[in-house]
Amino acid sequence: MPDVVLPCLDEAAALPWVLTRMPPGFFPIVADNGSTDGSADVARRHGARVVPVPQRGFGAACSAGLLSSDPDDGVVCFLDADASLDPRDLPTVAAPVLAGEADLALGARVPVSRRAWPPHARLANRVLAHRLRRRTGVRLTDLGPARAVHRDVLLALGLTDRRSGYPLEMVLAAAAAGLRIVEVPVPYAPRIGRSKVTGTMRGTLAAIRDMRRVLATAP
Repeated sequence: MPDVVLPCLDEAAALPWVLTRMPPGFFPIVADNGSTDGSADVARRHGARVVPVPQRGFGAACSAGLLSSDPDDGVVCFLDADASLDPRDLPTVAAPVLAGEADLALGARVPVSRRAWPPHARLANRVLAHRLRRRTGVRLTDLGPARAVHRDVLLALGLTDRRSGYPLEMVLAAAAAGLRIVEVPVPYAPRIGRSKVTGTMRGTLAAIRDMRRVLATAP
């Protein structure tokens, strides 16, 4: 069954909820991106493997977690560590990939409340999804952070972004390679703590710059 990569930066408050809800057979790998709040210790106490990632950046954490996953499992999942997504939905996200019906599955977020998804972040995501549909022909509504993908297939894509553009690069590269991409709706709740991206204007602008760079350079 899949390993689950959890990119993490100061998520000590959310990790207990996330890790105690991990489904049977899904093994958590916390890719700790320099947390100073004890996230790594919390993760270890709850049975997760912790991978220290000194290079800052969401993509750096995802890449390090991917490389540390078990090659024999075949499929690897990605999930935010902030409790906005329920790990118990991972079997639903992974099902199309495990069944051989898709190469990459994305969890399309369905907000459970207005607080779950700030308006500026929802609008930016809608614009980005529209651009992805026009560019790739893949019918996507969300650049969902809950994902399942064949490990060897993802490694073969050779993703290079180590910042906020990593999720976008994954979809663009998968589409360019002719991979089968599907969406699976998943509930999306307010996160625990403040977002490093959508929670600040600086973080939002940095993410926009990263994604623009990926759009300009991806195949």
